[in-house]
Amino acid sequence: MIRALLIGAEPPPELGYEYVTQPPYEAVVIGSLKLSELLHFREERVLSALAEGKNVYLYTPGLPEAPKNRALSASLTAAQRELKNWGVLFTDGGRKKLITAEEARILRSTGRQPAPGAVLTPLAKEIMEGTK
Repeated sequence: MIRALLIGAEPPPELGYEYVTQPPYEAVVIGSLKLSELLHFREERVLSALAEGKNVYLYTPGLPEAPKNRALSASLTAAQRELKNWGVLFTDGGRKKLITAEEARILRSTGRQPAPGAVLTPLAKEIMEGTK
């Protein structure tokens, strides 16, 4: 199982990660954020992981909402857009997990296969097939 640094609340196990609080880890999973955390996102561990090229996933059911305040809702949407621009990958925990090349290398080296319904990037598919 891929080790992921967990930020916030733990999402359901369907994401397929072993959650840790200390290095080493191959990815980061943000399970939840408070309003202020999303609006002023500066979590050092997440920013460091992005700078190192590690995958960072944001579990979208753990995101705050403000449906009764249009201005705040717009600010939350802009904050989410900024995270996406930085390379944070959004997931709802559905059965279709995205497998990147790095994750495919880990799976292949441990003799495991992606979860059923997983979506592989083109390079990840080549790695799992043994052509890369």
